[in-house]
Amino acid sequence: MENGRVALLLPGSRAYVDAVLRLLTAGIFPIPLDPRLTPTEQERILAGLEPTAVVRTDDELAALVAPLPPAGLPLGRPMHCTSGTTGVPKGVFSGLLSPEDAAALVAEERDLWGFSPSDVNLVLSPLYHSAPLRFAMGTILAGGRIVIPGPFDPAAVTAAIETERPTTMFCVPTHLQRLFAHWDEHGTPDLSSFRLVAHAGAPCPTDLKHRLVEAFPDGSTWEFYGSTEGQFTACRSEEWLTRPGTVGRARPGRTLSTDADGTIWCTVPPFARFTYYGAPDKTAAAWRETPDGPAFSVGDLGRIDADGYLFLDGRREDLVISGGVNVYPTEVEQVLGTCPGVTDIAVYGVADPTWGQRVCAAVVGSVDEAELASYARAHLAPPKRPKDYVFVDELPRTLTGKVRRSELGGP
Repeated sequence: MENGRVALLLPGSRAYVDAVLRLLTAGIFPIPLDPRLTPTEQERILAGLEPTAVVRTDDELAALVAPLPPAGLPLGRPMHCTSGTTGVPKGVFSGLLSPEDAAALVAEERDLWGFSPSDVNLVLSPLYHSAPLRFAMGTILAGGRIVIPGPFDPAAVTAAIETERPTTMFCVPTHLQRLFAHWDEHGTPDLSSFRLVAHAGAPCPTDLKHRLVEAFPDGSTWEFYGSTEGQFTACRSEEWLTRPGTVGRARPGRTLSTDADGTIWCTVPPFARFTYYGAPDKTAAAWRETPDGPAFSVGDLGRIDADGYLFLDGRREDLVISGGVNVYPTEVEQVLGTCPGVTDIAVYGVADPTWGQRVCAAVVGSVDEAELASYARAHLAPPKRPKDYVFVDELPRTLTGKVRRSELGGP
């Protein structure tokens, strides 16, 4: 069954992570998927991935891995699927790695994040997402243990912090917002056990970032920028404080560059390369040769300062072109997110007969339209200022914290 593919459609657990490791040790590629997918969605996604097995229950999972050897060196990465915001999700396939490349893949994560036998990883996000599964796998491979409180609930997470004393945690900004709101009402637990709190998945509001740094132990908080396809940067919060808005510099073994239009490209070591399974045209479009080696892009836009720090401008599909001027929602959100009274904000474009697209903003908070408009005039050039403000109780987000702009009228 080597090089086979097993679709996992069941909730995450310690047994789930162990099964993923055992499958990869045997050269079999798990395809972690949201167990809540409808039959139609499952059929649409799996059609192009050709799984050799589909697992939906714990008993089926146990039976599948029973003949396999214990977890050892994973010979590849799980085949995660892209989010599918445009078209059918694509399977990101590492292929079977040589033992040398497989060991380098494990060592890179261990060396960057410092995984050790004493680590206790608190799992907040569903394990079918790449980042939480990667942190859980890295912890277990280093001899540590993981704690899974269940579907995200601030009270359950707080209880786990108090009883399990976790040392590491991956989260998205939405998790932090909900945890701080809960702690404001019920009290903040002792957070001194944490040595690493890493966040990613969506831009982090400035005020939230400052609170994160203040709440957790000095030097423990990080941000990283990556995608289903691969990892680009990592950034200690102390670096962010001196360069607000950055997502850091290239991770070890990688180089970053941008095109004239801002498209970000990243070279990676051989063990971190990928194809889109069964989609050679899409694979070819994602890669190009550079003097530093093969580089890939996922269509994100940004800029790199003189010291190599990357600042994101958003995704090309989110770009708003108003009166011929490119407006990057992320940039506008970062500015207006600092306006007093703004709790959360998402910027998007709607069709406009005069301008082509009109910049709009959905806002959560106590601020009113006049205050926002005044703040925008003081801090943003005219093309970047939202023409319309919509006030909502909360923004529609994915489980990883990304705003569903399509539900706001955006692209």
